[in-house]
Amino acid sequence: MNKYNPQKSVLRDFRELLRFEHEEGQIWLGEERMILLRSSEMRALRRELIDSLGMERAKGLLIRIGYSAGQQDAATARRLRPEAPLQDIFSVGPQSHMMTGQVKVSISKMEVDEERNFHCICDWENSFEAENFLAEYGVSYEPVCWSQIGYASGYTSYLVGREIIFREQGCLGCGEKMCRIEGRPAEEWPDCEELLRYYRPDRIADQLFELQSQVTTLRENLTREQSFGDLVGCSQKFLQVRELLAKAAESRVTVLLLGETGVGKDLFAKALHEGSPRRDKPFVAVNCAAIPKDLIEAELFGVEKGAFTGADQSRPGRFERAHGGTLFLDEVGELSSQAQAALLRVLQENELERVGDTRTRKVDVRLVAATNEDLERAVQEGRFRSDLLYRLNVYSVVVPPLRDRLDDIPELVRHFIAKYSALHGKPVKGVTDMAMGMLGKYHWPGNIRELGNVIERGIILAEPGGCIEAVQLFPNLVAEDLQGGIPSGAASDSLSSTVEELLNAGCELKQVEREMMMRALDRAEGNVTSAAKILGLTRAALDYRLKKLDD
Repeated sequence: MNKYNPQKSVLRDFRELLRFEHEEGQIWLGEERMILLRSSEMRALRRELIDSLGMERAKGLLIRIGYSAGQQDAATARRLRPEAPLQDIFSVGPQSHMMTGQVKVSISKMEVDEERNFHCICDWENSFEAENFLAEYGVSYEPVCWSQIGYASGYTSYLVGREIIFREQGCLGCGEKMCRIEGRPAEEWPDCEELLRYYRPDRIADQLFELQSQVTTLRENLTREQSFGDLVGCSQKFLQVRELLAKAAESRVTVLLLGETGVGKDLFAKALHEGSPRRDKPFVAVNCAAIPKDLIEAELFGVEKGAFTGADQSRPGRFERAHGGTLFLDEVGELSSQAQAALLRVLQENELERVGDTRTRKVDVRLVAATNEDLERAVQEGRFRSDLLYRLNVYSVVVPPLRDRLDDIPELVRHFIAKYSALHGKPVKGVTDMAMGMLGKYHWPGNIRELGNVIERGIILAEPGGCIEAVQLFPNLVAEDLQGGIPSGAASDSLSSTVEELLNAGCELKQVEREMMMRALDRAEGNVTSAAKILGLTRAALDYRLKKLDD
């Protein structure tokens, strides 16, 4: 039986998580996008921080950056080895430091018990931070491996479940042969408060945030006439629609919003109202498709007592309730022919009659209608009045589908995370890099509504205080994308050799593709979903390729 080797296990864990996608210009560690930086770039960044903020503030900033990175890696390590002993999980952190080229780590002492008492001593060799500091500033009077010490503290604190602080007891940057770090619970250090101050947000950051808040407030005041409710976006198509709404807002012109289901036409209507002089008056929304056709007239125009069975008292309709404000008619194409005639009269005369009444009532209402239907086709088919269409279609605005405004997804994601985190009382940091990438590639048949539902599901499934992962957003789509790692050199060489043989034999790509698909189907015993997984495709993609072969 092979003896368990934690170091080899860690290397295998990282090998499975690490992927180089050179054609896409991306490197991935699990769901987190990584980059390779030259040591000289980090040296330049460190110099800029020290020159701009001073030594102490730069030190605190780098410690906090390292602390955050350590916490993220600890969460990954915990997922990789949920049942492993704490000491085995702990070894992932030092190995991560080594694999990313920051420092060589040797653990000389490691003690932890069930009561979360902790003591650890490690030796660091070849510290990139110390070497950079020496190259830039020469020998230091105090330890200089700031981000690395922050990483060790953040990583261990997450795993142990209490605040663990590491400090350098010796440093290459101070002229010693290597660095040595020691970690203990924060309260066990005599100068605990002095150490902890580097892990707390700096007052300069608070000042910057306050200034940023003031700038944001000024910007909102300056652009209030162009700011529409809860609308979120920055893409060109979104801004074009917003500009059209801004131009219509100051008038009382009837607006017809066109677009697919789920694009947020109701939010655009509400935003149009809030950007108009009627913003202090009622905004009344009606989904015409949700009301039975024989009741829609009474709902819109009101009813007099005794007008029909069940009308026990007189009541105003939606038009009267919206007097002075805005009435939003969603799915206006679902109106009955009788309701269409009554609506046309209101639009032309600004007056209505309640069902069962002979008295006319004046109303002052700005109408916004919306539909996902082709109203011109409905007119040709005799389902919609042409004169009403001409009256509604004075100022039409097409709300683009989400697939045409993908640049808005990051901002929409932040909006929905804030909304649903508050709703469910469960804060999350955001989405992983892989999750954001998949959100940008998905075709979104359900548009903004579907995106909101996906983010809400992700928040429910995510760990509190963590990030939403791709598999939590698309459980049926990403399984194959989350597997694999870097192919070994032997496998890569074998593939190259096979390709050479196929080319020399005169095989066409169609032949190779057909043979691979047939072999995958055989291996999966005819199960198309399993065969698609073997080939690294979605089921829909494999179905498409199989149909092409039959053509």
